Amino acid sequence: MNYVTYGGVTVGLILLGYELTLWWPGLKSLKKDPIRHAARLLPFLLSWAYGCLTTLGIAGLIGTASSSILGLSNWLGDAALLWGVGEQPGQLAARETFTPLSGPGGCMVLILTAVLIAALKKAGDETRGELKRGVWCGITLGTSAGVAGFAAVPLAEAANWLGDNAYRQV
Repeated sequence: MNYVTYGGVTVGLILLGYELTLWWPGLKSLKKDPIRHAARLLPFLLSWAYGCLTTLGIAGLIGTASSSILGLSNWLGDAALLWGVGEQPGQLAARETFTPLSGPGGCMVLILTAVLIAALKKAGDETRGELKRGVWCGITLGTSAGVAGFAAVPLAEAANWLGDNAYRQV
């Protein structure tokens, strides 16, 4: 498992801020039809959850791709922090412990990978971008400490529970 640095978290928060800015309909419009506007965030949020799951002890091709994206994000963010604001690069921002996925939980990530690939093929250009940004954001924030990585534990537990129950019945 790769650990996220301040730079990686910064990249993830930039992606999150970018997506929320594109999504924001305005307060008046949001109050008028909150469900429709909240539904517009679903592709990003679901792909964010998938990205987060890929950082929780997944190996193989999916884990290697996730680790590579996290490593690149750490490097890009650390470089931007160093050159942009003079911050020290390489400072860890990861949780000390995390909930790893069980074997059946890992199976669920493989199934979700197939679903994500199908969604990417079916989606239009705008939604495809949201899905990609969501995965990238989830990878960078999935194991971070504090508020940014708040969903890692419940997501891992949900994937493990779902996998355990799906494969126990087979």
